[in-house]
Amino acid sequence: MKEFRFRILLIVGVLAFSVYLLFPTFADIQNTNKIKKELSLLTEDLQKSNPTISEAELKDMLLVREDSLMITDPSIRDNREKRMKLGLDLQGGMYLVMEVNTAKLLEKLAKDTDEEFKTLLSASAAEAQVTDADVVEILAEKITTSGKRLSRYFGTIREEDADIIDKLKAQESDAVTRAIEIINNRVNQYGVSEPNIQKQGSRRIIVELPGIAKEEEAKRLLQGSALLEFKIVKDASFTFPIMKRIDEILAADFKGETDSVIVTDTTDAKDLTSEQFAKEHPFFSIAVLGNQSQSADAYVKESDKNQVIAYLRRPEVKNAIPDNAEFLFDAKSFTSQEGVEIFKLYLVNKEAELTGGVIVDANANIDPQTTEPIVNMQMNTEGGREWARITGSNIDKRCAIVLDNAVYSAPVILGKIPGGSSRITGMADMNEAKLLQIVLKAGALPAPVDIIEERTVGPSLGQDSINKGFNSTMIGFFLVAIFMILYYKKSGVISDLALFSTVIMIMGILAGFHATLTLPGIAGIILTIGMAVDANVLIFERIREELLTGKTQKAAVDSGFANSYSAILDSNITTFFTGVILYQFGSGPIQGFALTLMIGIVASLFSAFVVTRVIFDILVAKGNKINIG
Repeated sequence: MKEFRFRILLIVGVLAFSVYLLFPTFADIQNTNKIKKELSLLTEDLQKSNPTISEAELKDMLLVREDSLMITDPSIRDNREKRMKLGLDLQGGMYLVMEVNTAKLLEKLAKDTDEEFKTLLSASAAEAQVTDADVVEILAEKITTSGKRLSRYFGTIREEDADIIDKLKAQESDAVTRAIEIINNRVNQYGVSEPNIQKQGSRRIIVELPGIAKEEEAKRLLQGSALLEFKIVKDASFTFPIMKRIDEILAADFKGETDSVIVTDTTDAKDLTSEQFAKEHPFFSIAVLGNQSQSADAYVKESDKNQVIAYLRRPEVKNAIPDNAEFLFDAKSFTSQEGVEIFKLYLVNKEAELTGGVIVDANANIDPQTTEPIVNMQMNTEGGREWARITGSNIDKRCAIVLDNAVYSAPVILGKIPGGSSRITGMADMNEAKLLQIVLKAGALPAPVDIIEERTVGPSLGQDSINKGFNSTMIGFFLVAIFMILYYKKSGVISDLALFSTVIMIMGILAGFHATLTLPGIAGIILTIGMAVDANVLIFERIREELLTGKTQKAAVDSGFANSYSAILDSNITTFFTGVILYQFGSGPIQGFALTLMIGIVASLFSAFVVTRVIFDILVAKGNKINIG
């Protein structure tokens, strides 16, 4: 048996690792059912004790209770993040195709419009809907055909038509980029797990929102005008006492409980252990203050962000925060030296000093003197007057640039800025400067974003898909397994063991790579079951032929596997390449099918060449008769 030790350990190790990767999925299912049951009982108790309670109040109380359960047991959130993800067709949710209304954008950009222009624009928009061509090119062709130059409505008289077309296309692309940034920011704040937002063509945006229950609320969220605000960041002398009070409230609430959270060395309790500090300072243990910073900005690990949000959502914590202030997170995280994603937490004025509607233009450039990235921002006359007043009364303070309640930048006001023209510095690179440019210009979308396609899968329908998919997989598995046993007898049992290990490995790999399982993905798994058996059928038939020639069992097994390798590899490799092509050029469900198919092929080859072979070799070594039916 020593000669088989390595292969046996390899098989056991692979299967054990697959089960380990699948455990969070199983644990999350158990936790979800437990939380649902507890929230259901709490809902009944609250409605009985207070029949007049509003839906909003009930929702807030249930949300606080759910947050409390997750804070008490951090493994609940950890398992949820590591579990296998479910696609829209299994989990339920929304699939939207949104399109930037280029016609409205062109109407806004045009100058001195007349009835003829409006007619041509309307005709161009209608033609673009039918042909899916670019509105800019269609309109340009119609204007030229009418005997006019594009400079009649766009650009300057010195510009050629080609240059104007390029500028209009750039404006169109910029509008789509800004829309994607706004949608992405809002979806993240809405709390959607595993959203998928991507550009399609020149002006369309694909949005997938798994698990969304309130479709109308989500559509209003995605289509509403972006809210850009300028808010003054609170001084450290104002912020720190509030944070300290929050920490004391949480410590009193959690007295006697143990939270597995992160410790920092930037406290006055350096003699405490990590566990003691986390218990006595639950807020400061995960909202870390900088050692040398003059501000009271807190640094929160991405893994702790939801926990901080849950803390700030508690009623007693809300009461500790003044009515004129609110905590906001950075929109984007940064990577620490240890490779951890970090978000900054600011305390800012709740009331905005100025909104983004006054911004006329914003451009990201490189400062020719310092070679650092800068953003030049220009406001209209009204905004310029207000901006001069705001900057003049808040010198040396920071002004947070907030888009839909997320902070994109918080530059220091160095002096009074008259005229409405400002220069923002301090960006790490040009990409960050361009992002800020997008944000500043996103105060009001240059064109509306229309929903042109919408598909909604309800949770009950998604659960029905899960049940049917699971049942079809089990039925397919057992039918194949029974056939193999009836036809190949003892060898059929070996094949079924290999088949079972194949399914376990497929699910483990999907969970390990955080892949999204869809209904077509389940179809790919069922197809893999058939292909895995096909490899064993080829091996068994070759072994049977070798036995009929009078070879010994060991020689027949060796020859049977050796002679079947080429056929098995040929069929599986060609299928694998097909899967690669489907994954590369397909989208959504097609990719889900291709991914599970490719993973299944690798797993089935391992089962056929390693698992099945080891079992046969062990049987031959022990002198057992090989029964091929």
